[in-house]
Amino acid sequence: MSTKRLFQTVAKQIEDLIDEGLYPAGTRLPGERELAEKLGVSRVTIREAEIALQAMGRLEIKTGSGVYVSDTPPAMKHTLPKVSAFEVTEARLLIESETAALAALNIDEAGIEHLEDLVARMRSGSEKEANEADELFHLRIAEASNNAAMVHTVKALWQMREDIPEVKQIYASVCVHDAQSRTEEHKAVFDAIKARDPAGARAAMRDHFHRLIDAMLDAAERKAIDEARQQASASRQRFAAATRMS
Repeated sequence: MSTKRLFQTVAKQIEDLIDEGLYPAGTRLPGERELAEKLGVSRVTIREAEIALQAMGRLEIKTGSGVYVSDTPPAMKHTLPKVSAFEVTEARLLIESETAALAALNIDEAGIEHLEDLVARMRSGSEKEANEADELFHLRIAEASNNAAMVHTVKALWQMREDIPEVKQIYASVCVHDAQSRTEEHKAVFDAIKARDPAGARAAMRDHFHRLIDAMLDAAERKAIDEARQQASASRQRFAAATRMS
């Protein structure tokens, strides 16, 4: 079973236990070790499932305290704004750079180990696994910032990245060609966070998004050139056909 399918399956199992009343709203979930033994998976998989459920609004992760079932049900999905991939990436640059700086100050050892594992997956996993590790990497950093507003904002930006078709298409076209650069950039962010260097983490995250914006601009330029060539070719064919008929 792939990494993505495994943590999603575990997240669904935990959600079912919540819905069945085993873990009522407001209560603390058992620790990672206990849940891992109960569900027959690793603690890393439990951690990733909990992050996913937090993104859905089902759980609240409180650093130093534990993981709690949300008191309120998840809100209905809001209508996403009409934004471009450039706008999403610009917002991510501004927000996630500061999130990385906060994470460098607040992350615990378990969080560092998890980030290191995610970077390894980006380097050696399949394209699908690398993309999944990428998302979890950013969400884990947001969680480690210990700032609920930051966490909410990063989740919202990821939703725009994944659920707005035009944005998702541009990200896919860029990321598939820059997989190695993406991995090395994430490694630089990780190294700074591990070193507890907020300024370094901020700069590394900014470098990552600046490179991504440059790649998007290059892709947009290539697309515009291709479209211009297609239009010119069509015009030539129409002109040739009209000439033959005259």
